[in-house]
Amino acid sequence: FMRGNQDERKLGAENYKEQFKAAVFVGGSREDQRNAHPMDWIMHIIALPWKLLFAIVPPVEYCGGWLCFSVALLMIGIVTCLIGDIAELLGCVLDISPATTAITLVAVGTSLPDTFASKTA
Repeated sequence: FMRGNQDERKLGAENYKEQFKAAVFVGGSREDQRNAHPMDWIMHIIALPWKLLFAIVPPVEYCGGWLCFSVALLMIGIVTCLIGDIAELLGCVLDISPATTAITLVAVGTSLPDTFASKTA
């Protein structure tokens, strides 16, 4: 029983390390980084803070996946608050009513990724 937990912890630690390596390298690995184009580097630099932030989410090997679920849920909540504050600030700067801001900016921001995902599929 204890051996299984030790193996799971070891696998979790290895996966955790790999998450951070994938976040740091362009394309996710050293080999992909060697073949990266300038646009890949630009996008990597822009996304690096987000990649590192979400690499903090522990792998599913810890606590039967509940730790991963809880931390991911916390991260989603933080990003949701951040997006709400940015939309509110933008609405204030552009003198748009809060209702219009909520209906247009936030709705478009949540629907646009789905549109791109559908287009690429």
